[in-house]
Amino acid sequence: MSTSSYYPEARGGLVRPTGNRMIAGVCAGLARRFGMKTRTVRLLFLLSCLLPGPQILVYLALWIIMPTED
Repeated sequence: MSTSSYYPEARGGLVRPTGNRMIAGVCAGLARRFGMKTRTVRLLFLLSCLLPGPQILVYLALWIIMPTED
């Protein structure tokens, strides 16, 4: 039995959508993958930038790693 039957969100995959993107579509892809609103993910990312850490580097890495939706 595959894991997608236990985890329905695993079927979607992590991709950057071609529509509904502001910069690269990373936040929109994460929102779609985890069933959240795109605005919420963008707001959380902006708020996390106020804290020290590698948020921008993680965003850039996801931009490179995440495939574009076909």
